[in-house]
Amino acid sequence: MNESTPIAADRLRQNWQQAFERAVAYAEALGVGAGERERLATAAVEAASQAPVWPAGATAVSECLRALRTLVQAEVPQPAHLHAADEDPFVGWRLNAFFAHSLAAVSPQPLFSSMPPLARRSMVPERVERRVFKRWLNRLQGISSESTRRGTALRQQRRHWKWTAIAARRRLLLAVLVLLPSIVASGFMVNVLPHQGRTWLEVAITLFFGALFGWISIGFWTATIGFFLLARGHDRFAITNLADDDPSNFRPAGRTAIVMPICEEPVARVFAGLKAIYASLERTGAIEHFDFFIMSDTADPSRAADEELAWAMWCRDIGRLDRIFYRRRRVRLKRKSGNVADFCRRWGSQYAYMIMLDADSIMAGETLVKLVAMMERQSDAGIIQTAPRAVNRMSLQARAQQFAGRVYGPMFAAGLHYWQLGDGQYWGHNAIIRVKPFMDHCGLPRLSGKPPFGGDILSHDFVEAALMGRAGWTLWLAYDLGGSYEEVPSTLLEEMGRDRRWCQGNLQHLRLLRSEGLFGAHRALFINGVLSYVSAFLWFCFLGLSTAEAIIDALTEPDYFPHGASLFPEWPIWRPDWALSLMAVTAAILFLPKVLSLALIVFKNRQASQFGGLARLSLSAFLELILSSLLAPIRMVFHSRFVVTNLLGRTVTWTSQSRGDAETSWPVAMRQHGFDTVFASAWGLSLYWLNPDYFWWVTPIIGALFVSIPLSVLGSRGWLGEWIRQRRLFLIPEESMPPRELQELVALESASMSGTEDGWVNALVEPRRNAVHRALARGRRRVGASIAASRREFVDLGLKLGPNALDAPKRRVLWRDPLLVDAVHQGIWESPKDASFAQWSDDAAPETHD
Repeated sequence: MNESTPIAADRLRQNWQQAFERAVAYAEALGVGAGERERLATAAVEAASQAPVWPAGATAVSECLRALRTLVQAEVPQPAHLHAADEDPFVGWRLNAFFAHSLAAVSPQPLFSSMPPLARRSMVPERVERRVFKRWLNRLQGISSESTRRGTALRQQRRHWKWTAIAARRRLLLAVLVLLPSIVASGFMVNVLPHQGRTWLEVAITLFFGALFGWISIGFWTATIGFFLLARGHDRFAITNLADDDPSNFRPAGRTAIVMPICEEPVARVFAGLKAIYASLERTGAIEHFDFFIMSDTADPSRAADEELAWAMWCRDIGRLDRIFYRRRRVRLKRKSGNVADFCRRWGSQYAYMIMLDADSIMAGETLVKLVAMMERQSDAGIIQTAPRAVNRMSLQARAQQFAGRVYGPMFAAGLHYWQLGDGQYWGHNAIIRVKPFMDHCGLPRLSGKPPFGGDILSHDFVEAALMGRAGWTLWLAYDLGGSYEEVPSTLLEEMGRDRRWCQGNLQHLRLLRSEGLFGAHRALFINGVLSYVSAFLWFCFLGLSTAEAIIDALTEPDYFPHGASLFPEWPIWRPDWALSLMAVTAAILFLPKVLSLALIVFKNRQASQFGGLARLSLSAFLELILSSLLAPIRMVFHSRFVVTNLLGRTVTWTSQSRGDAETSWPVAMRQHGFDTVFASAWGLSLYWLNPDYFWWVTPIIGALFVSIPLSVLGSRGWLGEWIRQRRLFLIPEESMPPRELQELVALESASMSGTEDGWVNALVEPRRNAVHRALARGRRRVGASIAASRREFVDLGLKLGPNALDAPKRRVLWRDPLLVDAVHQGIWESPKDASFAQWSDDAAPETHD
């Protein structure tokens, strides 16, 4: 290099020494071996110092790094595939991806991709006529739509299936078992009331009571039928009868995609779960028939950077870039359903089936293979849903839920299958779906009007199941298939946040009830989903009306001649003995299924030892009964509030469910439950003063609301759950005898990335992390000169003041522009060590190379 002005020898040595040290550090960050770093750095210094001309603004550091990257790229071969675990091809990846095009390139193309080649196919919503009068008018005019013609043909076809006639008889039986006792119980309630239903208030009380009695009767008869089905031990309609237990016979006609949509999820947990599933599939010998897709809607740059790195490291470790794919959408249309549709449109035509997972799902490889085998043998099956078991939570409330689901869940799932048969439901995850009919018929329309009842369909799974059934495909619940797991919210408030979203989505289904061509079973599932939240509001109204009756009775003089002069007065009559009998029957309907579940575990399955033994199993069931009884009124108030706010037109922000074990603080609990506590106190005091007799009837509900704050806080505490676990209470078989997949999940998650480092900063500083993002970045969108200039100001601001000077919107702008990412990365490494480099590198976690 020819210099225009003389430079002192010591200053020159200092500049090149700094360039040499920076080159060594960069080579180390690239993963270059310890023995090669200094050799390459020395060669880079020589090449930079001998350059005849430097670009404007260049420094010794920038030219040395430029020469170093050229040298490393020339020496490291670019691998065609990732096979050898002892070779690290990331240096070749990194440099080729980073320098495939100049910084001025508009559309840099990476030399490797996180996605398979596109095989585009459309997925558009079918036209579904929801206007009843319009359908009638069309029929009178002899006009029939394609869906109507298909529906007529389908009903003719269904007559030849054995299960359809049996399902109709079973559902008629359920209707009789629910309606008749509800009518009888309502008659009892009329006689319990003081005026025997002669006032409008008592008529309303009776109607609400009858509806609630019918609602709990559905659960009772479902559980009872499930008990007898499991006790008998044989079900000729079980879809699992089609599975082949010999893995050597597994030769599916098509490939299966394992799809996990994620959005702002804990990265370590997501990839630990996927790795455990992959390892389990490898042990079955069927891994070559499956591909994995991580479909991300994550907007946070820090978490997105962690996702990209976790995907790249996983591909590197197992050498399967051709089997594990990752895509992050720029535009998050229709949330999860839109993400799934995005997969279907791009790659769905390449797969016969897709297995849908949630971010907290775990499934055994044998279970996945059996699901595909069942699909192969049941040619009319569109969806097969498993019954996932709740695992892996440590808070007191979550452990109680896990225990309840494991003890009572199998019986209820068997009962659901008994009523539904091939008209089952889809819960959105841990299920296998036949891709082609899903793409043909399950595109979701946008509802007219504004949210909460209009707009995008939120609770999409029930709707997709109904549309699949409408097209003639059957849906089955594999209630007795193991190896399917999920995780529940760890706190009551997290559960209520999830339920608020589900409530709005389920209430939307009211607009779909009259849709053309749907079968009665799926309309009933829509109503069932609505009632799962509206029933709480009905209970709240029943309590309010009963309280009003008690207060009116206490404050007003009885009218013995309400219809004028008469020889015979009408005496108000209270029948506390009848009320006690009615309460006993209601309690039996609520709690008898729990007793039957314990009987199955102890006498049929002989699994009491896996729940801690008979004594601990019984004590755990009693404690769960107490806890669920206390939580029921709290959930009632929340669900009632959700229903009312939705009816008033208030919508909810649809965010990702919180994963992992979290705890509720006292201030948060007081803010969320404070009003309910005050309301319960005023309610109780007023009743005790005005009508003490009625007060004792509602004491359990008032008491539960009064202690909602400490119950919410203590229920979220992990140490309390651990204390319970150490005493082998709320124990489940997956803890006493954990499956291998769950053991691997725990080990992989604990060994994965952890800490509080900023993934976005790391991706801009660390060369290999930066290369991953650069390689995955799509083409830069053309922007106007003013927008480009303002974005360049973000780069200058960050390089001058450090990462903390850039807020979340600015970070997202930089993250989406690959050229700006390049500019920041080079600016950091080419800056003096005591300036921008120090500000950024202090915030970046050191990268380890295995």
